[in-house]
Amino acid sequence: MNFKWNYEPPTSELKEEALELSRATGINPLLCRLLIQRGIKNEDEARHFFNPQLSELHDPSLMPDMDVAVDRLNRAIENGERILVYGDYDVDGTTAVALVYNFLSRSYSNLDYYIPDRNHEGYGVSHQGVDYAFETGVKLVIVLDCGIKAIEEIAYARTKGIDFIVCDHHVPDDELPPAVAILNAKRVDSTYPFEHLSGCGVGFKFMQAYAMSNGIPFSELIPLLDLVAVSTASDIVPIMGENRVLTYYGLQRLNSQPSTGLKAIIQVCKLSGKELSINDIIFKIGPRLNASGRLYTGKEAVDLMVEKDFKRALELAADINDHNEERKEQDKRMTSEANHIVDSLDDLSERRSIVLYNEEWNRGVIGIVASRLTEIYYRPAVVLTKTGDVATGSARSVAGFDVYKAIESCKDLLENFGGHTYAAGLSMKVEHVEEFSRRFEDFVASHIEPEQISATIDIDAELKFSDITPDFFRNLMRFQPFGPDNHKPVFCTRNVYDYGGSKVVGRGHEHIQLDLIDGTNNTRKGIAFGQNEYISLIKTKSSFDICYTLEEDNFRPKHPILQIENIKPSDSQTGR
Repeated sequence: MNFKWNYEPPTSELKEEALELSRATGINPLLCRLLIQRGIKNEDEARHFFNPQLSELHDPSLMPDMDVAVDRLNRAIENGERILVYGDYDVDGTTAVALVYNFLSRSYSNLDYYIPDRNHEGYGVSHQGVDYAFETGVKLVIVLDCGIKAIEEIAYARTKGIDFIVCDHHVPDDELPPAVAILNAKRVDSTYPFEHLSGCGVGFKFMQAYAMSNGIPFSELIPLLDLVAVSTASDIVPIMGENRVLTYYGLQRLNSQPSTGLKAIIQVCKLSGKELSINDIIFKIGPRLNASGRLYTGKEAVDLMVEKDFKRALELAADINDHNEERKEQDKRMTSEANHIVDSLDDLSERRSIVLYNEEWNRGVIGIVASRLTEIYYRPAVVLTKTGDVATGSARSVAGFDVYKAIESCKDLLENFGGHTYAAGLSMKVEHVEEFSRRFEDFVASHIEPEQISATIDIDAELKFSDITPDFFRNLMRFQPFGPDNHKPVFCTRNVYDYGGSKVVGRGHEHIQLDLIDGTNNTRKGIAFGQNEYISLIKTKSSFDICYTLEEDNFRPKHPILQIENIKPSDSQTGR
């Protein structure tokens, strides 16, 4: 892939700020530049960033309606009312349901949980779900990771004597549903200090407030943090502010004392004994938990995460792993079909977006296909299929472009929509697909920047190999957990050479194991996954440039290895 390297050398002002912060903290000035770019500009802020404390979590009562929600939950428990915990079928929704159910079920038994069927009920609160609640005697529904737009469905529930507490993090419309309480930091009237919680994170804050009202010590909430970490990583929400605290301690819990269900999925992923990272959640744990909801029912994921018997949890995890293998096969086939359609478009070079509709595609996998298309073609993508008599779909975006706003611009064509900046769901009548495609393209074309639809790699800093000291690497690792708004830094080093030991490796000879030396006569080891086409350049004995992240060497803990993102001849244009 011919990537453009996007590197902005630091200004003299930034260098001076970084030196001042370095003197105050004792941290390398280059790393201090990265801190400043993350909004961390003084010693106190740096200390909080590197040493997150649970005491820094915000008071949950600051969220609008929190006192009303807690009062209603307390009243339901005091009166012995049946409570239904209801959530979306994705990782965020199922972890949220498991979290609330696990916490409340410790002391209350008149409790049930419900995950809607993606294919028969669709996203969010359904009439079928409300009917289930009514038929089973439910008086209070706690809905998580959805519900903010369920105006009609919650009104229907009220006619049946059922109250709703909505715990959501999606962008609300001007009209809110007629729920008893709506916990959402994105409400226009919200003064809660942090608006980027995951759906599971909102559920955690609700349980935190409930615990405070009943004198339950905070220590009893800590075992729930592994679920919050899984949701936060999987839902691609910013890992800064309150999310950084929750994820930092959630990862600790995931590594030391995971809940029974997560311990089982970790074993199935062959991650036991490994120090788990955000990437392990995003690429291994999350996709497996998602697979049930994509192909069958998300309830299976909740069944796993509330299971207390490890032997049974392993059986459930194995089933979910099988679903994931099936999902991968469907993903591969559908992506191939989608690529064939896109490659045949006459106007692809002029288009700034991709909208595809195929009524045969599996609704549960189209979100993954949309993600693949954005990665391959660097365009916001919407993939639609037919569900009943409507077209339903998923949208994904490229860095820096708000696909939710693009979809919102077409809302008069839509039956329903919701989501975030980078991911959204939508539905429309089939006859509106063509007009939606045209108007979506018009909006994207007039709002997207040229650099957002090109293959670029953003470089954070230039390094010499001599800069990568043990102290530098140790402090870089303290930036973890990485994620949106705190991305893993990408470095570049120019004019490096093969030191003699670089070679092609892998079962299919698709990777390069690198043995490099730079102009400071320092050597480094690296790995370039799937980049075997560069081996001839490396072996010419000419210099070349590399951009990379620094990872911990699996064979030498605490030692860095270069994970190569891209390789260029040293005289190539690098975006400077």
